[in-house]
Amino acid sequence: MDSHAPLGKVFLVGAGPGDPGLLTLRGAECLAQADLVLYDYLVNPAVLGHAPPPAELVSLGHPHGGRGMSQEEVQRRMIAAARQGKTVVRLKSGDPYLFGRGAEEVEALRAAGIPCEVVPGVTAALAAASHAGVPLTHRDRASAVALVTGHRRSDPSAGPELDYESLARFPGTLVFYMAVTSAPQWSAALLRGGRPADTPVAIVRRATWPDQEVVRSTLAEVAAVIQQRQFRPPAIIVVGEVAGAEKPKIPNLKSQTISNDQRHE
Repeated sequence: MDSHAPLGKVFLVGAGPGDPGLLTLRGAECLAQADLVLYDYLVNPAVLGHAPPPAELVSLGHPHGGRGMSQEEVQRRMIAAARQGKTVVRLKSGDPYLFGRGAEEVEALRAAGIPCEVVPGVTAALAAASHAGVPLTHRDRASAVALVTGHRRSDPSAGPELDYESLARFPGTLVFYMAVTSAPQWSAALLRGGRPADTPVAIVRRATWPDQEVVRSTLAEVAAVIQQRQFRPPAIIVVGEVAGAEKPKIPNLKSQTISNDQRHE
């Protein structure tokens, strides 16, 4: 490898929650100059249409549908491509810095001396709330919002479990990411912590996609509802008084999809 070859650059781009219209202008600009796009399986294929035809498009795979590329492999591939002078876009669902492991990737890139830029995206909590007619804040019902992951690292050294007693007393809205399969655990923990059983809950599955589903429940019943309806990820779960607000009329979703072509791996 020529040590004097100019380095490329890596863009960590938030693709938004699904609707391709929610991609930012800066995200589209980055994709337009990409030589390599490494994209999450949740990214709408229509977003990839912003990349030029010569770009190499690599899906990182579905974690439940076979082996995907590990975090270490993703980072090695980004670094190797940038050292070849390529412009790399790491395309993430939602926002890179919100439960997207963007911080780890930036640390790896900086340690390798690779220039990088993080381009924020519309995160799922905001999109799910707006498209389900749930105001995350409300002058009379919630003056604070907490974004919580329902998925905890299996490594015991990762740190203490979430403080559910504090979350139960949180004076506002709780928004759970990656919390479908763990609903029995976190809902029971909130109830033990004193959150009222009749606290409204809104489950928003595949937010902003044409097949979006919104189901209303209560904290005491949410786990049973998820099991009965056989909900599967991706979904956002909103817990709080705002989830019981009357649902306003929302605009029609304008998501679109394109078929995969031979540039996809």
